[in-house]
Amino acid sequence: MTNDVAADSGQGIPRLNTSVPHSARVWNYWLGGKDNFAVDRAVGDEVRTVFPGIVDAARFSRAFLRRAVTFLAGEAGIRQFLDVGTGLPTADNTHEVAQRVAPESRIVYVDNDPLVLAHARALLTSTPEGATQYIDASLNDADTIVREAATTLDFDRPIALMLLGIMGHVEKHDDARAIVAALVDRLPSGSYLAMSDGTSTSAAVVESHRQYNESGAVPYHLRSPGEIEAFFTGLELVEPGVVPFTQWRPEEAPAYVDGYCGVARKP
Repeated sequence: MTNDVAADSGQGIPRLNTSVPHSARVWNYWLGGKDNFAVDRAVGDEVRTVFPGIVDAARFSRAFLRRAVTFLAGEAGIRQFLDVGTGLPTADNTHEVAQRVAPESRIVYVDNDPLVLAHARALLTSTPEGATQYIDASLNDADTIVREAATTLDFDRPIALMLLGIMGHVEKHDDARAIVAALVDRLPSGSYLAMSDGTSTSAAVVESHRQYNESGAVPYHLRSPGEIEAFFTGLELVEPGVVPFTQWRPEEAPAYVDGYCGVARKP
């Protein structure tokens, strides 16, 4: 899904084109990470000029991941996680949060980005009691995802499907809903879907993403809160439902950000 990776170096390692911004590296920059280049920081700063809240949105989105996984591994008793579109590793990756709560948790990360693949070793660390796996597969190839993930996860037992900040890369809403449905359909009863994405809830965020989409990075398409909620059709939403990132089981007085999230159980 990116255009900043050159041909293979001949040693199985992709050569990176650092003159083109990369969505995962821009996001990494907003999160305060170090896996980014000058072109990514320039685009990140341009977006922040138009929409100063983008850094808070990125970090609050990451905080939602931590709270959601803590709930799933704790209160919900989930021990298997399928994190699709994981992006670059930063602090509090899904496996780190889940295995802090339940060391026996098993996590499969899915991405098809050569840059992320180059960082896969950083993700493939686990407690001795649990397991982590990284698989190279496309978001819209549910059959491959399930087939490869089944070497680590038991698809007869509940699984938490994590789709965080990824569905915005699918332009058409109907296509995005079909992708989510195809993945959820392959999960057993008692599984969960956790989702978060940016929303078109202010003029500033809409303009900032218009400029971002012209930067050369993979475009990201904002949706309305109602469109985010539609992804959970047929599932049982966990309280408080589909809400801004900061309002899902907040640990402190919530601020407002342009991005919505939710967690739901498959009956």
